[in-house]
Amino acid sequence: MDRGRDRRRRGRCGLELCNHVQGGMVTAETTRLQHRLGLFVLAVTALRLVAAAIIPLTEDEAYYRLWAQNLHLGYYDHPPMVAWWIALGQALVGPTPLGVRLLPVLGAGIASILVAAIARDLGAAPGTALRASVWYNATTTIGLGGILATPDASATLFWVVTLWALSRIHAGRSPTWWILAGLAAGLACISKYSALFLGPGVFLWLVSTAEGRGMLRTRWPWIAALLAGCVFSTNLAWNAQHDWLTMDKQFGRVAPGGLNPKHLGDLVLTQFLLLNPMIAILAARSLPAAWKDRSGPLALPVLTSLPFIIYLMTHALHDRVQAHWPVPLFAGLVIAAAIFADRDSQSARARRLRGLAIGAGYLLSLGLIGFIAFGSAPSLGRKDPVLTLRDWTPFARAVEARRASAGAAWVGTVGYGTAAQLANAGAITAPLLQVIERERYLDPGPSPDQSRPGLIVDLDRRVDAKDLVTCFGRVEALGQIVRGPSATHGIRYDVFLVSEPRVDLAEQGCPNDLGKKPKK
Repeated sequence: MDRGRDRRRRGRCGLELCNHVQGGMVTAETTRLQHRLGLFVLAVTALRLVAAAIIPLTEDEAYYRLWAQNLHLGYYDHPPMVAWWIALGQALVGPTPLGVRLLPVLGAGIASILVAAIARDLGAAPGTALRASVWYNATTTIGLGGILATPDASATLFWVVTLWALSRIHAGRSPTWWILAGLAAGLACISKYSALFLGPGVFLWLVSTAEGRGMLRTRWPWIAALLAGCVFSTNLAWNAQHDWLTMDKQFGRVAPGGLNPKHLGDLVLTQFLLLNPMIAILAARSLPAAWKDRSGPLALPVLTSLPFIIYLMTHALHDRVQAHWPVPLFAGLVIAAAIFADRDSQSARARRLRGLAIGAGYLLSLGLIGFIAFGSAPSLGRKDPVLTLRDWTPFARAVEARRASAGAAWVGTVGYGTAAQLANAGAITAPLLQVIERERYLDPGPSPDQSRPGLIVDLDRRVDAKDLVTCFGRVEALGQIVRGPSATHGIRYDVFLVSEPRVDLAEQGCPNDLGKKPKK
């Protein structure tokens, strides 16, 4: 009992400086570091707001913007939170890239503050807590991805809020913090289904110690679980009413395919680089330390992460793990790395290398943001990565002009991203639709007059006349339109005039594999 009380007292005071608190010596240092943290987060957030305002939307962001025009409790690809965030951001600052990204940027700033708060509650000194926040933003996924409106943005914030509430409990605060933990976990789950792994992680953290098992005999963790379930049930009910649309889409990827360990190597290498190599090494070294001392400060950030880590590694044995999937784990791993670094006796040279690695992380993120906003790589031709973001408005105008000259009554695409970007540009005056994957669209918009010809526009590698004749009685090639600064430094789109559809395009759509078969 005395050990538990002592641990909670250390959690409130800070491991190294608890004695100084009693002498009144730490107040000034704590206040100074809080000010430094506030200034740091304000500066990083201001930079992200500027970047969010000037960088054009990605295809996925433009697609999620369509969701925000008609709010629901679920969508084809994901739970609803990303659409709600975009709708609120646009209500606050208008239908602009900044409006789409406003809440994700602010969420990244809040998460940065909470990372430091969690570290403090786990017993870290003020300087270590500040370091954790600085390191969190030095990861490429957060440094660059912190401006993007994706489901990961809200899932990550609510995951961090859950950890913060649990860290308050770890530090001996009122058990009513379980209420916030449950609500935040539920909100994380209606942001992205990967947050479902947070529940098993919290359970693992609790059962790993006698104190945690004792907590399970109280009502509070179960109240939290009930609250999380109530929040998540809103999306469950929506799925039940829509033939389990989202869950069929997302959980279909869980079914194992052939064994391919190469993907596991890709996962480890990619996350080693995105997390920042120095942070990744310290985080990896903290894992056995957390398991060895499961009542210590490393246990919460590490054990709550383990179920999701295990899932990702298992998934990587048979399929590719996308680079952004692990991002909710980054806060816990960075906190563990920062606390472990304080325990680890390192030479002055090692500490300098650590500082250089963090600085390199910031330079990389700043460089990438600058390149995406202002740079270009003409020597790469159509493979220039910034081309995917730029010149959508002039391209949409060119498509509209081609439609009018061809006498087409509507515009169709094969890819959802092309349709979303054309809709976002606002230059198409006729009905616009993706001719496949109609299940994506709960509110499909104006229906095209299918008795009249339409214009199909999409990437030259995605669709050709042989594909289209499976869905249309008449197909006529109308050349290409280039999106980009020049014919050699641009992306080519094939254009077809089509008529006599073999299916109802708005209701059923063309076969979903149209344009996805390998070209011979």
